[in-house]
Amino acid sequence: MPIVITDELTEDVVMSTGFLDLASGEIRQIEYEDYDLSTQGLPSDREDYEFTSGILSNNGKDVEFRVDVNKTTGRYSVSPSELLEVKSRAAALFAGITGQEMAAIASRKSPR
Repeated sequence: MPIVITDELTEDVVMSTGFLDLASGEIRQIEYEDYDLSTQGLPSDREDYEFTSGILSNNGKDVEFRVDVNKTTGRYSVSPSELLEVKSRAAALFAGITGQEMAAIASRKSPR
């Protein structure tokens, strides 16, 4: 799935795009916007780096989530627990189901 990635720095934000593998949580094909990786290095290696997040969008609706950056390899990924949450929130949001409706559906389907 195509996503937008934001690397938050103390006084700046580095924007990029990439593809989130919903099976593994790996983020591939990252392309930075107005940021030269070859001369500036990974945003996560900077002293003013704070955190990284991702946004999955569909028809004007967004799901924001935490992105982990492996400082050794420079790889971006989403943890298994966060990935499960992203899938759940995205399904509800993109299908137009409210939290109350989702809870009602789940309670009807759960064995008693």
